[in-house]
Amino acid sequence: MADEEDSGNGSIQRGPWDLVWDLVVETVFLELVGLAFFGVGTLLAWLFGWPPEFGLAALLAGMLGGRPAVDLYRAGPPRRLAIVAAVLALATVTLLVAAAANWAFPALADSGAGISIGFLVAIPVSAAVLAWCLNRANVA
Repeated sequence: MADEEDSGNGSIQRGPWDLVWDLVVETVFLELVGLAFFGVGTLLAWLFGWPPEFGLAALLAGMLGGRPAVDLYRAGPPRRLAIVAAVLALATVTLLVAAAANWAFPALADSGAGISIGFLVAIPVSAAVLAWCLNRANVA
């Protein structure tokens, strides 16, 4: 990789974006695991006549996908501005993607699928913003 450099003692130093990239990849993977659990649970509930809930899918994927960001925040000193930036990114991306999804698929607008899709897309973005802010604060 272009960001990796040998420091002379045999250890490879990683660039500042590697932390952000690793956190986003782990977040997306855990979101997919959460959606897989939701899918299995939905199939089992469907046998009993219960319809799927999009909000539950977003909640389950968000709880699993948000774990790496929580661990990163707990590892260092508290940086409240990083949390504010991450929450603002979460809200902004959620609303923008929800508006785009509701515009693209108007039939799903009443079921709340747009806000769930926006939330699922926004979780890795807010994790990246948090990692970038925390990494920048640690460097400064």
